[in-house]
Amino acid sequence: MTRAAEESDEALAHRAAGSKDRVAFDLLIFRHKEPLYRFIRRYVGNNEDAYDLLQDAFLSAWMNLNRYDAGRPFLPWLRTIALNKCRDFSRRQMVRRLFLGRLAAESVLDQAASDETRTDQRLDQLDRAIAELPPFYKEPLLLTVVSGISQQEAAELLKTTPKAIEMRLRRARKKLAQSLPPGEG
Repeated sequence: MTRAAEESDEALAHRAAGSKDRVAFDLLIFRHKEPLYRFIRRYVGNNEDAYDLLQDAFLSAWMNLNRYDAGRPFLPWLRTIALNKCRDFSRRQMVRRLFLGRLAAESVLDQAASDETRTDQRLDQLDRAIAELPPFYKEPLLLTVVSGISQQEAAELLKTTPKAIEMRLRRARKKLAQSLPPGEG
C-alpha cells in the first residue's frame, strides 16, 4: 500500500490544495466517487445528469481547494458541494419545466426497457419518486439513508436540528409510500 493510500482525506486535500498535487486529488476522487454518485443519482433521478453533476462537483472541489479548511473533515465539505450542485440543477430544471409549460416531472423519459426485470422497474419507480420529493424532504433522506451519515451530521450539513431531520425523514417516507404503487414502498 502506498503512502498516499494511507493518508487521510484531509491530508490529501491539503496536499492537493498546496501544490495542486493531482495524484492526491485523484485518490480523493477514487475514494468518494461511488457514494457521491449514488447520492447525486438519487437526488436527480437520472444516470446521465448524475454523472455530469458528479464531474461538476469534483471540478468545483478542485477549483476551490484553496477555500477548504484542512482542520475540518473533507467529506462533509465535498458533500456540501455536491448538494449545492444538485440544488442548482433542480432549480434549472424547474425553470425549464415552467418555461416550457411542463410542470409534471420528466419521469417518462427514463422508461424501463422492455426486457428490464421487475426489480429494476421498482428501483426506477423509487428513484423517480425520490427525485420528485421536495428538497426539504429529499435532502435528509438521501444524506442519511443513501450516504449513510448520521442524523446529527445531516442536521449540521443542512443547518437544522437532529429532531427536524427525524421529522423530515418520517414525512419523506410517508410521501414515498403514498407516491409508489402498492407493494413498491
